[in-house]
Amino acid sequence: MILESFPVGLLGCNCTVIGDETSHEALVIDPGGNPERIEERLVRHDLTVKQILLTHAHIDHIGALAAIKQRTGAPVFLCGDDLALLQAAGQQAAMFGMPTPEAVLPDEGLSDGQTVGLASHPATVLHTPGHTQGSVCFYFAAEHLLIAGDTLFAGGIGRTDLPGGNADQIFTSIRTKLLTLPDATAVVTGHGPATTIGAERVGNPFLQGM
Repeated sequence: MILESFPVGLLGCNCTVIGDETSHEALVIDPGGNPERIEERLVRHDLTVKQILLTHAHIDHIGALAAIKQRTGAPVFLCGDDLALLQAAGQQAAMFGMPTPEAVLPDEGLSDGQTVGLASHPATVLHTPGHTQGSVCFYFAAEHLLIAGDTLFAGGIGRTDLPGGNADQIFTSIRTKLLTLPDATAVVTGHGPATTIGAERVGNPFLQGM
């Protein structure tokens, strides 16, 4: 598996590119900005994007969505519970003093238990509301890899004070969907360093007592 995760945009969203070394098919997850940086990874590995996956629709995770969609023609996947957030990208941009991105509507929805990804690297969708109502994580079981979006961070959890956030929901999502995964599961977070489920189970101050 080709795996590259790197910060993009003004708020440092971690965009992730996952590719197959044989077929050269790829996924782009959370293209939050700096489309040229994302495209450089695709060109470097000679990758053809088959799906663009969004963990949620906050502005810092969709800033380069239009550019990557136009470049690749790949379908965009988003949980329908975040469609209103996507459509309110202009208001989100104004809130954070960011440029309003070009509007893009999803081609496909995402639901709990759905399989997405590449034939050689499938992922299970875990619906994890709390940061937003449509927040999802992508679990690549064979690779022991979780793309967590803004649901779980190294030493923290996602904000719940923005529109669509709910503190009770995010704790339930983490307890029932993420802490049930093996401790060795590597976690690519939406911002900041990677971690593991085991490390967060033991050391994340927000999760003690679960």
